[in-house]
Amino acid sequence: MKANVGSDPAVKQILLLMNEKESFIIEDLDDHHLVIKAEQEYRVRKELEAELEKNTYSLES
Repeated sequence: MKANVGSDPAVKQILLLMNEKESFIIEDLDDHHLVIKAEQEYRVRKELEAELEKNTYSLES
């Protein structure tokens, strides 16, 4: 099974780097879309969310 994931080019680059550790990408469609293994979708989304949070700055003191 496959899952289509849409993203902006910066997020796609993070996904490509994540894919180097554990392969989940089936097909690179264009600048905004990847096809990934459906059984990996939840894990990939959670790991991507964690990675994006690391790169988010907070103004809280």
